[in-house]
Amino acid sequence: MRTADESPGRGMDDGPTSLQSFAVLLRRMNSEFNRIAHEFAQAQGLHPTDMQALVAILDADRGEGGHTMTPGRLREQLNLTSGAVTACLDRLERAGHIRRVRDSSDRRVVHLHYAAAAKPVARDFFKPLATGTEAARTQFADDELRVVIRFLQAMNEELAQLRRTDPNERTT
Repeated sequence: MRTADESPGRGMDDGPTSLQSFAVLLRRMNSEFNRIAHEFAQAQGLHPTDMQALVAILDADRGEGGHTMTPGRLREQLNLTSGAVTACLDRLERAGHIRRVRDSSDRRVVHLHYAAAAKPVARDFFKPLATGTEAARTQFADDELRVVIRFLQAMNEELAQLRRTDPNERTT
């Protein structure tokens, strides 16, 4: 992970592209996403961890990361114990949000999928977020959006790398 020190002149002031400005905006956006996700989890009688699992399963179903989600991958991604993942998946399956499918070539492997019947529930709840995202997106030209996408991809890669790093080995 790069630090502000590796980019001379960037991040040292309080301008609109400073590290501080990015940190504030990203925290605000993350707080709003978390608030909306928490409201959905509450409305569905789910735990916040269940919501994180649902997002991971949905993203995997859409091809994010190149692999279907399995309990083992979910455990690694959410940094949970095997027992916690099993309890989470049991709750999600009972609530009708996911389905477990055994691999046809290796019955020991279980793939996790977002249940088709649950998609309209999520779609209806998150429609205002989608509408707001589209309203913001239409304010930018395609070339600007490509830069935003590159930035978000880079941030996600940095965050994933940070997640894989032992917290005791992180530098400030």
